[in-house]
Amino acid sequence: MANPPITGTPGIDGAVFGVNARMDRLPATRSIWLLVFMLSIGGWFEFYDLFFTAYVGPGLVKSGIYSTTTESFFGFSGLGGFVAASFAGLFIGTSCLAGMADRYGRKAVFTVSLLWYSAATLIMACQSTALGINAWRLIAGIGVGVELVTIDTYVSELVPKHLRGRAFAFVHMVQYSAVPTVALLAWWLVPQAPFGLDGWRWVVIIGALGALVVWVIRRGVPESPRWLAQQGRAAEAEEVLGKIERKVAAQYRGELAAPVASVEPATTKASFREIWQPPYRRRAITLLVFNFFQAIGFYGFASWVPTLLISKGVTITHSLMYAFVIAISNPFGPLLGIAIADRIERKTLIVLSALGIVVFGSLFAVQTSAALLMLLGVAITISGTLLSVGYHAYQTELFPTRVRARAVGFVYSVSRLSAMFSGFMIASALRHFGVTGVFALISVSMIMVMASIGIFGPRTNGLNLDEISH
Repeated sequence: MANPPITGTPGIDGAVFGVNARMDRLPATRSIWLLVFMLSIGGWFEFYDLFFTAYVGPGLVKSGIYSTTTESFFGFSGLGGFVAASFAGLFIGTSCLAGMADRYGRKAVFTVSLLWYSAATLIMACQSTALGINAWRLIAGIGVGVELVTIDTYVSELVPKHLRGRAFAFVHMVQYSAVPTVALLAWWLVPQAPFGLDGWRWVVIIGALGALVVWVIRRGVPESPRWLAQQGRAAEAEEVLGKIERKVAAQYRGELAAPVASVEPATTKASFREIWQPPYRRRAITLLVFNFFQAIGFYGFASWVPTLLISKGVTITHSLMYAFVIAISNPFGPLLGIAIADRIERKTLIVLSALGIVVFGSLFAVQTSAALLMLLGVAITISGTLLSVGYHAYQTELFPTRVRARAVGFVYSVSRLSAMFSGFMIASALRHFGVTGVFALISVSMIMVMASIGIFGPRTNGLNLDEISH
């Protein structure tokens, strides 16, 4: 059938055949997956930048710039300070600047934030003091924080409702392939000094190369038609959506299904206080609690893998090798998610993944066998990445288009804050209680994750984005 124009009156009821109705009837063709892939490539560099924190840590200690632990809790000359600087930047980016994607558009902010953290990361690689590295790591983290929220928002709005879970799983599969890449490079480069330059610096410099691909990606992805419609830019939304529909129809080799009238993005202006009005208030509080604790559990392992292995008596070279073996499993969690993410209710996937971290983490803490450490490390990693797939999709679904990036950035920023302090908490637990103490802290955090989402989280699978928020 012919594509009906994006028409209708502004307001909560939206247009009869508006952007949501037309987007959600689209089949999962090659052009839809290509859009998802291009966004995930931008996210690949973001994840590389985010996760090299764990893998360059031993090299920073080896170079004499940092120590593994410090006498004081807030010791900025220790690795905890480096981790904290990363998440302090992420907190600023997600809490203060992520809302720019609601104001200026998903595409523009996606581009600028990628260039921002690529440049800051390159400058960080040239620093030789803990203070200089921490400062530029914080600045880079601001860009990464904005990018994290923007990509999630972008993906949720460029795919039909029946594809959201699988799309996020695919994005994470591509993004998490950066983790074994950085682990392999660290295993190879950190113990060495190619051309007289410390190996950890090479690992960081490679992560700054995202700036070289950003313009290629920018040309290939359109602005979100849902955001354009919400902004009242109906003609632009019609142009973008029409191009997407024509490509999909040509690849589908059939007539597209008729759109079904649904709740559309309201064109009313949004404000931050709307997040604290029903039904969003309960969702915001639930996600604030969830994000505070999930970051401690997730990054408590992911950011400390080589260091935890060293604490169990493994040498720096072997710890990086074991960490690489564990890191290879990162894309397998999202790969599993592609198969199940739209079949299992999103909140159920989150709860089961958190339970996996508790069980496998408790076993990891008491093992000394290299084979079992790697096997359990893989199990923890798969559980963690499945948790990531679930909640990144979930929190974008709980708020309306007009305030989605701002709301997600706000609730997500708490995870950056807790992750910042988790660096000090993990370092302190490791110093006083060893690896067992670290995983006791992680287990308590994951229990809080299960309770918050399991009890208070609404169901979202297969529902229209603005229908969920309405």
